[in-house]
Amino acid sequence: MLFQGGFTFTNFVADVFAVFMFILWFWLLITVSRDLFRRHDVSGLGKVLWVIFLIVLPYIGIFAYILTQGRSMAEREQAQAKEARDELRKFVGFSAADEIEKLDRLKSTGSISEQEYTKLRARVVQ
Repeated sequence: MLFQGGFTFTNFVADVFAVFMFILWFWLLITVSRDLFRRHDVSGLGKVLWVIFLIVLPYIGIFAYILTQGRSMAEREQAQAKEARDELRKFVGFSAADEIEKLDRLKSTGSISEQEYTKLRARVVQ
């Protein structure tokens, strides 16, 4: 317990906050580790140094990685999602042209409005 005095509301709130902070830190550690090991532009030595930094100074290491690599983390995540979506389209047999054709049919039958058509078409073309 954080405070003396047994089970009190203050102790409960402090314990809940501590558990929440640990879960948040663990989630950030997994996110950073996943990004680090999926990178192709960092050498093996660079990855080892980041891992040592994450183990020796876990909080500072995570914050340093997010501060220095945060923007490129998001770009890599988006590129990976796009690659996975394209791979799924190939596997299932649907292409972007097929989806645009379906949208054209929905628009011509009046099932979707012009605004919905524009929004969905932009999403397919991405």
